[in-house]
Amino acid sequence: MVLSTSSLPGRALLTVLSLGLLSSCIHKKYETPITKNTQQPDKVLFDQAMRDIEHGRYEVARISLQTLMNTYESSEFMAKAKLAIADSWFREGGGNGLAQAEAEYKDFELFYPQMEESAQAQSRVCDIHYKQMDRADRDELQIVAAERECKDLVTQYPNSKFVPAGLQKIRDIQELMAEHEFAVGNFYWRREMNPAAANRLNSVVDQYPLYSKAGEALFEAGDSYSKMGSRFRRQAGETFARIVRDYPLDPRAQDAKDRLTELEMPIPAADEAALKRAQWEKENYRKPGMMAKSMSMVKGGGPDVSRAAKSGAPTMTDPKRTMPASIPVVNNAEVASNSAPATGTTDVSATPLSATGGALDTKPDARTADGAAATPPTPAAGTQAAGATQAAAASTAPLPTNRDKDLAKMREVQAKKQAKLNKKKKKNTDTAAPAAPDASASPAATPAATTPAATSPVVTTPGASPLAPVSKQP
Repeated sequence: MVLSTSSLPGRALLTVLSLGLLSSCIHKKYETPITKNTQQPDKVLFDQAMRDIEHGRYEVARISLQTLMNTYESSEFMAKAKLAIADSWFREGGGNGLAQAEAEYKDFELFYPQMEESAQAQSRVCDIHYKQMDRADRDELQIVAAERECKDLVTQYPNSKFVPAGLQKIRDIQELMAEHEFAVGNFYWRREMNPAAANRLNSVVDQYPLYSKAGEALFEAGDSYSKMGSRFRRQAGETFARIVRDYPLDPRAQDAKDRLTELEMPIPAADEAALKRAQWEKENYRKPGMMAKSMSMVKGGGPDVSRAAKSGAPTMTDPKRTMPASIPVVNNAEVASNSAPATGTTDVSATPLSATGGALDTKPDARTADGAAATPPTPAAGTQAAGATQAAAASTAPLPTNRDKDLAKMREVQAKKQAKLNKKKKKNTDTAAPAAPDASASPAATPAATTPAATSPVVTTPGASPLAPVSKQP
């Protein structure tokens, strides 16, 4: 058989292709170590730690993560491992666990401030103190710490997704802080310590305007001002007007209008923004159900923040120290030059005494109960003069104190004791005084004991004592 020479090149080509395919099947394809399915040691440790955290094996997980951080210092899982250690302490809970978690979260923020997870770490720190808060009548340590950390979250990471939840936590926290201050002010108000009550209750609303009992606090503050005398009439009216204007749906709004009518002061119109916010809060209020109450009892009776505001900007500044309006403030050129707003009564000044004496010698003592009433004001002609006289009398009236009620009761008791003592002294004097003899009576009416014949004779015997009485013989 003769082969055709024309088919040889085709066969050779086929043989070469077959050998190439066979060689490609013998050698394995090169695998890059940087793929998501690779088994890198640091990733193996990280994944194992995540599984341990999910199954509650926190100590084992922390050992794996610590090994990763100490062995692979340039690993891409370094930051995530440090955050995972903090999360393991947070999940473990307890006093010691939460304290360790806070320290780890703070370290993460210090080492990685530009990462997105830093906002999450700060949010967890806020949650640590928020979950440990107690009721408003207990220790405020965790409440104050929670407010500080949540404020740091909002101010340091304003664009974070955790900010809305942080703002709501701040509203809840400030509801408890305002409740604590209101309880103190209400204590003063019920005992008629009016200067302290007015100062505390008014500052509550100034610092926490979103407080659910702001209307009640302002009403008690206005009532305290009205009991402090006519010189505080303006403050009482402004306080009642603030209820009507800023808290129109508050239960005390109608009572505030009645008090303004009694004071003959104008009733302001309700602020539209305040009215809309109050209506929205009323419509979106959700009363805590049985499940929430049961969980609160199981957890040890945590604070109830269901009445906290759900809208509005919370206060982001620290509370300022206020001074009761009854405390005098020096009114001189130094205060005027500093242009510092005075919160007290600016009616104190210092002037040298003249040689002929001054107000100390001519005016009554303001410390006495009737010192202001000792010099009655002269009647003036006309309404304007009468108003000026009343204002002058109010300015000279003694400043109120927190013990006015106790002092009045003490004076009343002392007055009763003094009256009883005077009555007893007068009775003893009338009893001890001898009766004056009656000049119209006859001499025979005088007692017989004063006549010489009425005296019995004394008989003495020789040898006997002249003082010894001797009985008569029959």
